[in-house]
Amino acid sequence: MQNIIAIENGVVRHPLYRMKKPINMTLAEGEHIAIVGPNGAGKSILVDTIIGRWPLLMNEVKYDFSPSPSKMVYDNIKYIAFRDSYGDADGNYYYQQRWNTHDLDETPVVRDLLPKATNPELKKTLYDLFDIETMLDKHIILLSSGELRKFQLTKTLLSNPRVLIMDNPFIGLDAKTRDQLHALLCELIRMTCLQVILVLSKTDDIPSLITHVIPVENRMCGDKITLKAYLAGCKPVPERVLSKEKEERILALPYGDGFYHTDHVVDLNKVSIRYGERTILKELDWSVKCGEKWALSGDNGSGKSTLLSLVCADNPQSYACDITLFGRKRGSGESIWEIKKHIGYVSPEMHRAYLKNLPAIDIVASGLHDSVGLYKRPRPEQMETCEWWMDIFGIADLKERSFLQLSSGEQRLVLLARAFVKDPELLILDEPLHGLDLVNRRLVKDIIETFCRRRDKTMIMVTHYKDELPMCITGSLHLKRNE
Repeated sequence: MQNIIAIENGVVRHPLYRMKKPINMTLAEGEHIAIVGPNGAGKSILVDTIIGRWPLLMNEVKYDFSPSPSKMVYDNIKYIAFRDSYGDADGNYYYQQRWNTHDLDETPVVRDLLPKATNPELKKTLYDLFDIETMLDKHIILLSSGELRKFQLTKTLLSNPRVLIMDNPFIGLDAKTRDQLHALLCELIRMTCLQVILVLSKTDDIPSLITHVIPVENRMCGDKITLKAYLAGCKPVPERVLSKEKEERILALPYGDGFYHTDHVVDLNKVSIRYGERTILKELDWSVKCGEKWALSGDNGSGKSTLLSLVCADNPQSYACDITLFGRKRGSGESIWEIKKHIGYVSPEMHRAYLKNLPAIDIVASGLHDSVGLYKRPRPEQMETCEWWMDIFGIADLKERSFLQLSSGEQRLVLLARAFVKDPELLILDEPLHGLDLVNRRLVKDIIETFCRRRDKTMIMVTHYKDELPMCITGSLHLKRNE
């Protein structure tokens, strides 16, 4: 049988990107593989080795892309990494850029970034599936995180690769689009020679197109097994992961002095947001009272992140809207930092913009002053608080590791600790469980539920997976896309 990709006793030259034992793996003709494992296990290192990013010591990765006319790895293997799927095409993106329309002239539109299609039928299928026509004239920075994923998938699939590698391709997509993407991949596999490798953290819904699984754990590449054998050996996730001791520590946290005590935390009165010809939010009325926990839902591009950017004062248009936060009307003299010091926030935009080569504990500490990066040295007792929250999230041993050397799942845990570090009155969690493995998803859910049992804690949470919502949800708001 033809092996499209084969690695035999592969050891990467660079010790920083080396697995603990030599890599042995193959992708044979007709196979579709899921690479699975816990956060930080080494899944991305394995993929980087497969695509030849890290040269090997004694031998080379062997490729046989026939019947593809090109023998080049670049032409035949396309890899959509976790950060790529947030649209991180260059290093110039900064947090809040999506909301600052004065930057539009310097950013490309979707139409200019899509390659010319060699297969008109494939182009039509992709454009119909992902509703690309409606995005063609939109500036890339105005796309929602879900729309960015659709754009990235379309751009990659139009190049007609022999092997498509995708890191967590279904996260950030609404349920309908997840189903459509799965159906599309099945159809492409049937119509072409495409073979698929998926890197998955959420392993409770491995798509049916997968034939084999390669487990990765503790920076060791396991043997390739059939999907059926893998599923038969899966252990159930515990009902609760957060220990009783840590739960009691969260509940026993002392309350600070400078808290607001208002009946209404958020009030939006007939709020409308427009970008050019497109209306994102139209005359929205919404009130969030102290102690309420809201689930915010809606299809990709319906305005969920835009709404949260108004509450957090990241969106300049928020000052032209009738918004009251913690009983203070927006634009009545308060600074952006007065607003933010009562809010803990994590989002895809934040993860996408955080390209700081700092120790993980400094990233957590930046939450104390709501900065992207650390510009003010915390006091020793504040650093102790940062370590305390890192311990709660199970990442205390990562505190001195560079943020950029962590896996995407470990980075997400660091950013979650950053959101909680100042014990905020309002917790805003936009897709907080992105990229987390099943155990860490359960852990974070436990932490959210425990934190929300504290007095006068209010929460707004966005997710496309209903099973991610904590038990404490008291209300829901569903946004519909304005066509």
